[in-house]
This record gives sequence, structure tokens and C-alpha cells, in this order.
Amino acid sequence: FSGQGTPSSVVLRAAMSNLQIHLDYIDWLAEQGNWLTGKQMSLADLAAAAHLSVVDFLGDIDWSRHPEAKSWYAKIKSRPSFRDLLGDQVVGLTPPDHYSDLDF
Repeated sequence: FSGQGTPSSVVLRAAMSNLQIHLDYIDWLAEQGNWLTGKQMSLADLAAAAHLSVVDFLGDIDWSRHPEAKSWYAKIKSRPSFRDLLGDQVVGLTPPDHYSDLDF
């Protein structure tokens, strides 16, 4: 795909560990002000949600561990401007049932 060989299992494990830290932080930020940068949605929210949607598509997020992040992500998933992204597909991969559910 990128011409750099196969993925490193060390890097993948580190990424999954870091994901939990970032989701914990999103939980905290959402508790403070509903959005990542404060009281209003910003480009930061859309960019972060777009990145998280890739991991969510793979089914690698345990949303039960991150209720505030889940609520924040659900608000963004419900926006008309974000819905097209939820319709994207990857040949050979099936997203989890909740992926396109706006109120998961």
C-alpha cells in the first residue's frame, strides 16, 4: 500500500495503547465543554472524528469504556456533513453494526 512493507506489530500495539489515552482525553474534554475546544464545535472535532471513524470502522473501539467520547462522536455522526463518510466501504472489510447507526 505505502511501499514500506508490512505493518509493525510493535507500532500497532503502541497505537492501540495510545488510542485509549486519547479516548480518555476526549472523554475529559467532552465533559468540560461538550466539544474538543470548548462550547462550540470546531474543525478539531471534525478532524478527530474523521480519524476515529477509521478505527471505529475496524471495530477497534470499546465505546463502553468511553461514554463521553461516544456521546461526542454520536453528535458528530449525526451531522449531515459527516454522514457521507459513514457510507464509505472498504472491499473485504465489514464495519460493525453500530458504525452507521447515528444513535449507537
